[in-house]
Amino acid sequence: MARAVDVVGLCGSLRAGSVNRLALRLAGATMPPAMRLDVLDWRGLPVYDGDAEAHGLPDAVVALQARIAAADAVVIASPEYNHSIPGAFKNVLDWLSRGAAKPLAGKPVALLSASPGPLGGARVQYDLRRVLAVLEALPMTRPELFIGSAAAKFDAASGECTDEATRRHVAAQMAAFEAWIAGVRRMRGG
Repeated sequence: MARAVDVVGLCGSLRAGSVNRLALRLAGATMPPAMRLDVLDWRGLPVYDGDAEAHGLPDAVVALQARIAAADAVVIASPEYNHSIPGAFKNVLDWLSRGAAKPLAGKPVALLSASPGPLGGARVQYDLRRVLAVLEALPMTRPELFIGSAAAKFDAASGECTDEATRRHVAAQMAAFEAWIAGVRRMRGG
């Protein structure tokens, strides 16, 4: 039996009740059976500081880089702050670009975003794609997934998705992501 596809999840929001955290959880629940999602906690990362980096990468950064490097793929669910990437999450991406590890280089990535507004966080994904290109990640281009009016699509008490169309769209993206990961593996001869 083949091993499960190890996918790590990064949420661009630190809030426990974030609709993006709920969307990331939904992505894990609707993944094909061969995939497993491990949502990573980046709360302990310090603010990026080149002077601190000169003394060696902080342990929390080294651990996050190592876990991402060991994974087969990454799913990012991020809100949009001021039409772009939330500052705290941009800090995470900046740390992932430091040192020799380059954990996102060649890594298949799926993006999704959820928002209480109607656009579903569409603008953040374009900025994430620009940053991921510099980090040499391989973001899947289609299907794009923007969950608008997200608060109405998740149960406030349980966090479960109550909107069947949203569940179908997330499941379809995760099925496409499984194929994207397999395609990247074939391209590399693995």
